[in-house]
Amino acid sequence: MTAPPTQPIPLPRKPAASAASMLIVPSLIGALVALGLGIYGRVHSPTGIAINIAGFSSPGTVKSWLATGATVFAIVQVASALGMYGKIPRVTAPDWIGTLHRWSGRIAFLLAVPVAIHCLYALGFQQYSTRVLIHSVFGCLFFGAFTVKMLILPKRGLPGWVLPVAGGTLLVLPGTVAAAGLPLAGLSLGFTVPYDATLYGVVLDVQAIEIDPGASKGLSFTPGLELVFGQ
Repeated sequence: MTAPPTQPIPLPRKPAASAASMLIVPSLIGALVALGLGIYGRVHSPTGIAINIAGFSSPGTVKSWLATGATVFAIVQVASALGMYGKIPRVTAPDWIGTLHRWSGRIAFLLAVPVAIHCLYALGFQQYSTRVLIHSVFGCLFFGAFTVKMLILPKRGLPGWVLPVAGGTLLVLPGTVAAAGLPLAGLSLGFTVPYDATLYGVVLDVQAIEIDPGASKGLSFTPGLELVFGQ
């Protein structure tokens, strides 16, 4: 008497990870990077100098030129991303746009690293004025956001809005995020600017992300608004 052949028992499929679960670890690591940079800058005694290159009048001039170069390449990366995703009307992205996008981001990061080293090592995390405090906080948040973006790049199965938002954060890093329902006729918002001389020259950028069923990814961005205090 022989036993009937047994059929292999199918193993249960592993449930696909949700978008939220895939973003938790990168977000925590990015937060730790930003926090670590802030703590180091705060407890470290500023040296007054960190980088200096022959041909420049001062370390501050080096920092200004490097920061300007990083900003230019960051703008190139954003523009190339808009071209790749077809967000620029009547413009067809060339075949080399992907290479331009990747290398502009790499160069922008390489130029930004000496700037960060100068700020943390030579100046530290300062808070003697509102403008300087904002500069210190957003500098740390920038590299935290960059860490999150680099960690989510290899991940698959994320919603289409994640990478554009993470990438856009590097150029327009949000300090405050608020959700609101807007009437069709529009909405006017007002606020009182405090009388504080330390706010002179502070830049405030405002932009909204709209849930737009007609957009390719279900989201669209409003034009940005920039307010420079005292000007």
